[in-house]
Amino acid sequence: MPHSSPHFPPNRLDDQSESVNHSTTTKVAVAPESAVNLHKNRSGGPHIRPNVPVEQPKKDKRKLFRTSPRTQSLTGIQIVGTGSYVPEKVVTNAELEEQYGFEKGWIEQRSGIQTRRYAGPHQATSHLCVEAAQNAIRAAGVTAKDIDLCVVGTFTPDYPCPSTACLVQNALGLDAPAFDVQAACSGFVYALVTAAQYVASGNSKLALVLGGDVNSRIVQPDDQRTAPLFGDAAGAVLLAKGDDEQGLTCYQLGSDGSGGPLLTVPAGGTARPLTVSDLNVGEQYLQMDGRNVFKWAIQALTETIRLILDRCQMEANDVDYYLLHQANVRILNHATDTLGIAPEKVFNNLTNYGNTSAASIPLALDEVFRQGRVSQGDSLLVSGFGAGLTWGTAMFRW
Repeated sequence: MPHSSPHFPPNRLDDQSESVNHSTTTKVAVAPESAVNLHKNRSGGPHIRPNVPVEQPKKDKRKLFRTSPRTQSLTGIQIVGTGSYVPEKVVTNAELEEQYGFEKGWIEQRSGIQTRRYAGPHQATSHLCVEAAQNAIRAAGVTAKDIDLCVVGTFTPDYPCPSTACLVQNALGLDAPAFDVQAACSGFVYALVTAAQYVASGNSKLALVLGGDVNSRIVQPDDQRTAPLFGDAAGAVLLAKGDDEQGLTCYQLGSDGSGGPLLTVPAGGTARPLTVSDLNVGEQYLQMDGRNVFKWAIQALTETIRLILDRCQMEANDVDYYLLHQANVRILNHATDTLGIAPEKVFNNLTNYGNTSAASIPLALDEVFRQGRVSQGDSLLVSGFGAGLTWGTAMFRW
């Protein structure tokens, strides 16, 4: 994927992280013929000369996923309510294939997604978050007046400013500080850990934590590689003080900014203000190096889960439930197989909603909670991973 940001040298990641086994290639520009270059001589006949080798393998010392041994814990907190919201508009694979000419069956085969939800023209990220928050407030049996902190994880804010959290605060009538956390698909875990610090320290008695994104507005509709993968949604939890054994028994937040060009919106920020020419070529839309993102996600997810399990001195199937970012069913299946996790322990609603970014984990959490699958004392492992590159994995004791 071509990269236009001045902060990342072109092809840096291609040179450093071509494959999971840490090997890569140096690309040499040649004519398109596969074995020989053909040139006409003066008599009109072809002159054949050997082709220059297309690729030269070389060793790569950089791992695709930069691991970190750092973990933390933060107990004494509990989730007292959950809520979620998905827009009414259901968009099927068949509709996308018919409208944009996508390869028939490609979407489900590559991702496991069958349908997704799109926000209506009157809805932005804050509107979805308000609906999810109201559902969480009702589930917890509290009122908006009880909430004294609002943290929203999103990378599709309503505006550059004000923050989406401030729009939610105003809509709900909260007497609370409000701010956004931007870590893309890891956004909810980042927001959860941030709010948990306030609750654990006594600086918040009831914190509203939201993950919400309207991805349908930032993907190019006719781009088969990205558009069909994403949907719109929001999820919410309410955090309060809990027992010493409740909360984040072990967690890790991590980042690797050298992987930024793998998943980026090139134009629209201060590094590259949006121009008419950018709009004409779609530089305001999400661009993804799908092949390398897929490989990174598999490695990142399995290694960070393994680390958390080791730190908690738990085996894979000691965990009651895995709530993993719903990005691609092949990523989830690979993690399940690699770590030896029983498939029934891994929640999956990807088929119905697609990748909802920061909403993915709280949407899954709300479904699990409402279905009565979670009891006090249960261990839930949550893990988000996405643009940045960022990841956030936590063992949460209910």
